[in-house]
Order: sequence, then C-alpha cells, then structure tokens
Amino acid sequence: MKLDVEKLSSTSNTIYIADLGCAVGPNAFDAMQDVVHFIQQKYTLQCPQSNTTLQFLVLFNDQPSNDFNTLFTSLPRERPYYAAGVPGSFHRRLFPESSIHFVHCSYALHWLSKVPEELLDKNCGAWNKGRIHYTNAPNEVVQAYASQFAKDMEEFLCARAMEIVTGGMMTIIMPGLPNEMPYSQLAASLMYDFMASTFMDMANEGLVSEDEVDSFNLPIYTPSPAEMASVVEKNGHFSIEMLELTNPASLVDGPVDIKAWVIHVRAAMEGMFIKHFSTDIIDEMFDRLTKKLFMFTEQVESGYKDRTQLLVVLIRK
Repeated sequence: MKLDVEKLSSTSNTIYIADLGCAVGPNAFDAMQDVVHFIQQKYTLQCPQSNTTLQFLVLFNDQPSNDFNTLFTSLPRERPYYAAGVPGSFHRRLFPESSIHFVHCSYALHWLSKVPEELLDKNCGAWNKGRIHYTNAPNEVVQAYASQFAKDMEEFLCARAMEIVTGGMMTIIMPGLPNEMPYSQLAASLMYDFMASTFMDMANEGLVSEDEVDSFNLPIYTPSPAEMASVVEKNGHFSIEMLELTNPASLVDGPVDIKAWVIHVRAAMEGMFIKHFSTDIIDEMFDRLTKKLFMFTEQVESGYKDRTQLLVVLIRK
C-alpha cells in the first residue's frame, strides 16, 4: 500500500494513530497491534539504514458514554505503543490540524449520527410506520437513510481531512452491500424485520403502544461500494487506494449460531432500546426474537453472507 512511512517520519519519530469507534476492546487492541506492525515493516523496508526507532501513540476514540475505564483496564501491559483516550463524536473534529498519520475505523461508520427526521413525520412519505429500519420499506424511507449516511460521511471526511497529514492513510471496515443487491437479501435484514414484527405482535397484545414502535428506528445504514466511492470522490480530499467487498472475519461455513448472534446484536444495540423501551419489554422482545429466528432457520441460513464487508483504504491528498 502507498503509505510513505519515510516521508511521514521525516519530521518526527513519533507516529500518531487514531482508532475511531474503539468500544472497549479487545478487537481494538488486536487491530492496533497489526497497524503498528504494518507501519514498522514499511519503515524497515523504506529506511533499512536508519538508526531511528519509531515511537507510536494510539489515540482511542469513542462517544463520551463509552466505558473508557474498561477499555484502559484491559489494555495489554506489553504493547508497542503509548495510549490515550479521546472522547467525542467522529462526525466532528477530534484532533489538531495535520497531526494524525494513520486512522483506523472498524464497524463504526454504519451507525448514523441520528435517525433521519423524515421517518418520524406522519405527514411525510418516509414515515416508517410499523418498521424499525429501512428493510423492505418504501423507497422514500430508503432514500432518507441514504441521504443521512451521505451527510454523515461528508462531515466525517471533512473532519479527518483537517486532522490527517498529507500522505496519511485511513482504513475503514464496515458492513457492505453488493452493488444493485436489495438490502433484504442480507442476513441482517431478516433480524431487523423480525424485530419489527415482534414489537408489532407485542403492540397487538397491549404490551407496548404502536406509537412507541412507530417512533423507534435503528440508525444503521449499509452502503454499497458505489455509494462509498461516490461520497469519497465528491468530498475530494482523499484518493481511493482500495475499495472492495471482502468476507467478514466472522464468516463461517457451518450453521449460524442463532443464540450467539442475538446476544451479539443485543450487546451492540441495547443502549438504544433502553432509551425507548422498558427493560422488561426489551427482555421479552429478544426472547421472542430468538424463538422466531429458530422457527425460520432456513431463511437465516440462506441470508446472503458472502462478501458483505466493505474495506476502504484512503490516502490524504
């Protein structure tokens, strides 16, 4: 890859790395270990005669509500970098101008900064009644999500363009949708559809109100490679070194472990549900969801899983 470590290290022997959306580890630590190793290898190849030893500072970023105590308590004692925490939304500036050499962002950018406002307007064609996502929704709903993603990405790229040095690299890993493929063919779409139908079943039983369901939407969007390329090119601050769909590391050839899948999804999303529904309702919904998914195991297994991870490598112009 076109990362010129010799040039980046010409003004300082300290390489600044930002991990955006770090959560609480340990995936973040594994990724940072790999990034540092990659940069060290590049430096050795480009500067074989150098007596300078590179130092690394990793800046772990996530929302202020993230459990940074857990993150730093579990930080590996033996590691090839110094570490610091930077709370804040990555849709805005986080670091000084031209201070970052490498940015890593894994499974974070599919979270929108907010739910598209049109989804809650009963007088708008994008009102998402009876659903909690754009899966199998009218085109107006899909377009509202796509528009919000494009706005978020523009803000994200503009902020990073101010922070990353010329020639610096940014890698993005996130869920991806093959070009021209309907979102409903992805395995995750079945999960979101069943969540919505489960909530509506509970509304029909009087456990929750329909208004509660209608006013809740998941702020998650999965772009295609073409969409991502379009927003990067429109922004203009980065050149695309790589943009392709790959297989997720979690892809397995055997049957889907539905219980483990639901536990993983709940861990990622429970914070949003708690703001909208009581704990009892959330417990009941996930219990029913698990049973429903087991009833439709064949559909779960047939969900398109191959090459649904988007890998993007950008270089700051």
